[in-house]
Amino acid sequence: MYYLCPLCTAPMGLIGRSWVCPQQHQFDIAKEGYVNLLPVQKKNSKDPGDNKEMMVARREFLNAGYYQALSDRVNQLAVEYAGAATRLLDIGCGEGYYSHRLFEVFEQRHACRLQGIDISKSAIRFAAKRYPLLHFCVASAYEMPIASESIELALRIYAPSKREELQRIMAKEGILITVAPGPRHHFALKQKIYANPRLHPESEAVIDGFDCLHHERLTYQLELTDSQHIAHFLAMTPYAWKFTAEQKANFMSQGLSCELDFQIEVHRIRDKS
Repeated sequence: MYYLCPLCTAPMGLIGRSWVCPQQHQFDIAKEGYVNLLPVQKKNSKDPGDNKEMMVARREFLNAGYYQALSDRVNQLAVEYAGAATRLLDIGCGEGYYSHRLFEVFEQRHACRLQGIDISKSAIRFAAKRYPLLHFCVASAYEMPIASESIELALRIYAPSKREELQRIMAKEGILITVAPGPRHHFALKQKIYANPRLHPESEAVIDGFDCLHHERLTYQLELTDSQHIAHFLAMTPYAWKFTAEQKANFMSQGLSCELDFQIEVHRIRDKS
């Protein structure tokens, strides 16, 4: 495994605890084990991606198991369509919840290596510290420091990305699994915010340069009664700032129920020859 230099795109090698390219651009490995490959000049803000508070809320909520059904289904599809893959990538990996669960499934089958990238330094720092067997770096999904045609299985859950980059990094016959909100995802929350809430758009299951092998919707009802879990859930949604203090207090005392609706797709890279 190696990374591409984010400054000159040349392959980098590991020298001691630093990734170094032939042009001597150097990126040191942090004490937690990750490497930051998002140069200052390529940031759109001082601290891009989810902040620490959002990351902690999502981490605690996911660790409580409420989205485990999604993780389990993604892992089942990964084994079904790319069971022999040894080079795995989680695009927009966040704090590493889906990454490490996918890695555990594949590691039981054969030796493999999983890389996770995310633009949030807070999330990557936590992921690297908690899951030392995985390889994490701070990077943009729009300009990934990943070698061309090197990834046999990629996972992209909610993360925006660039199709040209997806096409570039995928190895021959490589599989990409994507997850996006389904039409009724969190609809009960939207009904409490908007007079005329809109459904999420239904995916057309099309990515240029890929063939869609499978698509499905995974739906179930989320029922929350624990006030701490409710607080974490609200903090990790895009609607966190739209609720009043009174509405949040009502959720804490009365519980929260809403739809979970995920669109899951499996794509295979087309032959580039």
